[in-house]
Amino acid sequence: MNAGGTLAGLGVLVTRPQAQAAGLCRLIESAGGRALPFPTMEIQPVADPAPARALLAQDWDLMVFTSRNAVDLALALGCDATWPRVARLAAIGRATAAALSAAGRAPDLVPPERFDSEALTAMPELAAMAGRRVLIVRGEGGRALLGEVLSERGALVEFAEVYRRVRPTVDPGPLLEQWPTQVGLAIATSDEVLLNLVEMLGAAGRDLLLATPLVVISERTATTAQGLGFRRVRVAERAEDQAIVTALGALAGEAGRGEPVKVFGASPT
Repeated sequence: MNAGGTLAGLGVLVTRPQAQAAGLCRLIESAGGRALPFPTMEIQPVADPAPARALLAQDWDLMVFTSRNAVDLALALGCDATWPRVARLAAIGRATAAALSAAGRAPDLVPPERFDSEALTAMPELAAMAGRRVLIVRGEGGRALLGEVLSERGALVEFAEVYRRVRPTVDPGPLLEQWPTQVGLAIATSDEVLLNLVEMLGAAGRDLLLATPLVVISERTATTAQGLGFRRVRVAERAEDQAIVTALGALAGEAGRGEPVKVFGASPT
């Protein structure tokens, strides 16, 4: 049992892109667990950055960055990090806000609790948008909700897509061989990360995966996981590394009191 919600002895499958996983892995290790990196997504620049670069150079009443990747890849196009032609900056998530601040300008709008499009559009500053020019900086094929809501409120919305998400090609065999004694918990920080994981493990790994307790960061992904057949899913209170680790500890503690999870050095039970 993992008393006190710690991760003592547990292996945690970390599915984030490799460049974004280090901090979370360190927190898992500091909580007594063992981080098992298995990226199910790679972040790459778009094939043709010219359309995004042109949009980023224009005047905007509001520019919204949907992720830290959006910040990093936009700046990689040579943009002025102080965004002198933008009246207000918005960031979805504290990591996104921190990236903007570190680069040269803190965002004006950041959702206070939940870090998603719904929380941003609920902010009173975005209630009256008639005639406002809005640029949403995101990856290819991002969620449509934010643009739809702002357009309904009268905003003139454009999208600068600065990166693309790619599913890695890997052999899952070595991981699946170790799974019964090595993997006790798993994390999926988006629907796409989760669906990629299912595809990458294939039919051979499906039963192992669905039997593994899972932590997600949104009710939307929890619904997806339950639809796939996951038996135990917990939603972290916030989309932050520490909140994810807290949810992992709570889920491990629950499993310790009921359905067992796998512990390093112990035989499966």
